[in-house]
Amino acid sequence: MIKKHLPKNFWILMIVCSLWMTSCDSDDVSTPKAEPTPSTLVSFEKDFERAAGDLRGFINLSELNVDVTDMQIPVIRYDMEYKTVYKGDTIVASAVVLVPNTDKAVGTISFQHGTIAADEEAPTNLISGNYQIIFTSALASTGFLVVLPDYIGFGASSEQMHPYYVEEPTATAVMNAIYAARELSTAEGFSVSEDLYLAGYSQGGYATMATHKYYEENDIPFYDLKASFPSSGGYDIKSFQEYYFGLETYDQPFFMAYVAQAYKETYDWSESLSLYFNEPYASAIPSLFDGNSSGGEINDQLNDTVSVFVNQNFLSNPEGSDYDHINAAFEENSLIDWTPQIRMFMYHGDADITVPYQNSVSVYNQLIANGASESVVTFTTLEGGTHNTGVGPYIENLAWEMAKFKD
Repeated sequence: MIKKHLPKNFWILMIVCSLWMTSCDSDDVSTPKAEPTPSTLVSFEKDFERAAGDLRGFINLSELNVDVTDMQIPVIRYDMEYKTVYKGDTIVASAVVLVPNTDKAVGTISFQHGTIAADEEAPTNLISGNYQIIFTSALASTGFLVVLPDYIGFGASSEQMHPYYVEEPTATAVMNAIYAARELSTAEGFSVSEDLYLAGYSQGGYATMATHKYYEENDIPFYDLKASFPSSGGYDIKSFQEYYFGLETYDQPFFMAYVAQAYKETYDWSESLSLYFNEPYASAIPSLFDGNSSGGEINDQLNDTVSVFVNQNFLSNPEGSDYDHINAAFEENSLIDWTPQIRMFMYHGDADITVPYQNSVSVYNQLIANGASESVVTFTTLEGGTHNTGVGPYIENLAWEMAKFKD
């Protein structure tokens, strides 16, 4: 059932998460399972410790109308490197881990960030005063270990092309970061419980759902996934391509270039990008994704008129044999061929034209048609939410659903 809700301030993003954690906290912390997790930790470095009072002050200065009294635990930031797999090889990736400085066992939330193109935007490259670090630290201050994966292609793995909207390396990079965060906690004398939550918005929504799917399809030791909260992701990639081809203009052409370049490098395709894009854009795209340019800067080098940017043959004949390989990749990486058994709360703004609202609606309907229970998978419409303004109501709805989940 699709629910309606009104949008709120963007900055409520991390604070409502912290209120959610407080609602899940209790004196009866479950005893962690004895099972080991894979050893993925390579190294870590303590960056800083933030006093809870400072975090309360930062949040108060943000003029958020929230109760900060539950932010009582000082938070230690670690920058961590860990092992994951990309194209069959073991590589080193990175993540931020925010650890509440407490002797109690705490649950874990992995929060997946949205689309970035510049390496300087990766979590491990953000300074301590960056709002993402401040607000996720506020979340940790309520008593929750927070993992912020860079993803492959940023931070320690910046020499790799980011596998944008590629399911397997996305999910395994997140899960391996979670494993490594547990090792880090043990090494530093902290304890985590088996309770695990996944959340993320935009590409982070896709990464969240991909990781949830990976959890259910594999034998994941120690952790007990309680719920995931994916919002506003392009889960059906083929459907997204069809939506894009039906437009006259699209304000984020770098999304399309990003997918094509990521697939070309992930799958080692020999075909030129001119199969998909017109010149001079096709030749320019590879150098644009070198980690030095932001999405906006890449957009400035492309064209928002679809017929000018995209090869005419691809536009007029997208199902032609020339495009079998990319269509197969779209289908392989779309998250529509599974039946969730663990609670998943989906969200999307109905005014979103960047990542179309209908993409989430269709995927939700497909998951139900696959056999998922409507009591397990829910979909909430963020009424009036665009891709930017939908973040606030996503978090507000998350808190409401978590209250029901706790009951």
